[in-house]
Amino acid sequence: MTTSTLIQSNDRLHKLRRMRNIASIMDAQFNVMGFKIGLDSIIGLIPWLGDVIAAIIAAYIIFEAYTIGIPKEIIAKMMGNVVLDMVIGGIPVIGDVFDILFKANLRNMRMVEAYVENEKWDV
Repeated sequence: MTTSTLIQSNDRLHKLRRMRNIASIMDAQFNVMGFKIGLDSIIGLIPWLGDVIAAIIAAYIIFEAYTIGIPKEIIAKMMGNVVLDMVIGGIPVIGDVFDILFKANLRNMRMVEAYVENEKWDV
């Protein structure tokens, strides 16, 4: 493995860890009555503004996925998850329950990790 390849591999690993951490914080940081919830569910209680803020944070995960070479088809699915989470999350009460159950960030990370494992990246 060349030095350049090693640096690239370490950068990908660092980005993947950061993405996982953010997804976990946003979707599963706290245990409330047996449900894992994250900041997405909490800030989502602020009508529309909370969902916009959560979508901006989710967009960062998508951007990082793009920078490490995740294919555009997966990026598009990830964007769809975030849009769905934002739109339905904006509906009072129903959207709050949806946020707790849907967990767009963790879904997106599962897609990224499945791709990375399937491609057998050095990370």
